[in-house]
Amino acid sequence: MIARLHGRLVEKTPSRLIVDVAGVGYDVLVPLSTFYGLGDSGSDVTLRVHTHVREDVIALFGFATALEQDLFERLIAISGIGPKLALAVLSGIDPAELVRAIRTQDVARLTRIPGVGKKTAERIGLELKDRLPRAPSAAEPASAGSDDRRADLLSALTNLGYKGAVAEKAVDAALTRAPQASFEDLLREILRGMVR
Repeated sequence: MIARLHGRLVEKTPSRLIVDVAGVGYDVLVPLSTFYGLGDSGSDVTLRVHTHVREDVIALFGFATALEQDLFERLIAISGIGPKLALAVLSGIDPAELVRAIRTQDVARLTRIPGVGKKTAERIGLELKDRLPRAPSAAEPASAGSDDRRADLLSALTNLGYKGAVAEKAVDAALTRAPQASFEDLLREILRGMVR
């Protein structure tokens, strides 16, 4: 599974990028929130990646932040919401505002997102209300440290096939035991614990 891409931006359209990594061009689907944060063609880019595999296609979905990726992965875990609709949701609302709308069960705000009807908005609110990541407030910048490491560790474990609750519990325990450890050391420790 591909979890991260760093390379040169070759082509850029509102929903799709081509990123050249060592001579290989990766076609990556992105939400508008990521698209607008990127430089022009020819600039360096680093994206978090969710690799989506179906029997007929392998698709890469790219995100500028851990929050965007986390929300995307939680959305596609909901029955009836596929990657294209999850991408449309993230393109139709700022990630921090999406978290607030779900927490407050603001169905009216969610239905203003193109492609999201009342039933889908209610399902999103119901299924995600108590399972959302913490969104930084405007006055509080996102901490690049443990929040990013936590999201990276969860992504790595999910790509290795570990289920959400089990992965979250293992990551939180590892971060509590060794809050300053590197990503690699934490992942190694978590995997050792999972194998026991």
